[in-house]
Amino acid sequence: MSTDASKLRILPAGDRALLLTPGDREDLDGLVDLLRGADLTGMQDLLPAAETVLVTLAAGADAETVERELRQLLATAPTTRSGSEDTGDPLIIPVRYDGADLDAVARLLDISVEELVARHTGRIWRCRFIGFTAGFGYLASPGWGLSVPRRQQSRTSVPPGSVGLADGYSAVYPRRAPGGWQLIGSTDVPMWDLGRPRPALLSPGTLVRFVAAGR
Repeated sequence: MSTDASKLRILPAGDRALLLTPGDREDLDGLVDLLRGADLTGMQDLLPAAETVLVTLAAGADAETVERELRQLLATAPTTRSGSEDTGDPLIIPVRYDGADLDAVARLLDISVEELVARHTGRIWRCRFIGFTAGFGYLASPGWGLSVPRRQQSRTSVPPGSVGLADGYSAVYPRRAPGGWQLIGSTDVPMWDLGRPRPALLSPGTLVRFVAAGR
């Protein structure tokens, strides 16, 4: 964990939460991993976002005490950056690369469709946070380096299982919803299923590998 404790901003967020912002956005995954493995008195839950993590506190917890323990934890943590070299087996998601925006995205990036597919399937992705709608995981991968803007006009309805790119992230739509992501493919893997004990297939920290369907 390479976060500099002196550069970590900790702000109160209401009566029972603290908002943490690391000095370097790239340290966010490591910060989340460190907090998950810690046993801090008064910490109830973690809610990661794009650049911050919200630490919710148990009833009766003293925010100043939790903040002091947080800073002590960071000051004594190993200096290696965790989150950038995750271990464990990734969730495999087969994708049909048939998205309506696939050709346009390749042209925008000035690469071939084949190269785009190869890059998308050739790396491990990590769910950074959940947002937009239940089960919608924002997936990032160090070194991905291919960032495309959202569509100028959002679609009124995107089918579940649609695989998209936007702003450096990839994602799979868990349910039918409006959306402005660039659609490059589709999958039959149910990302949201109320019949499961945990309906959402993804949660912050989940590792994902996309594979071309049929391979």
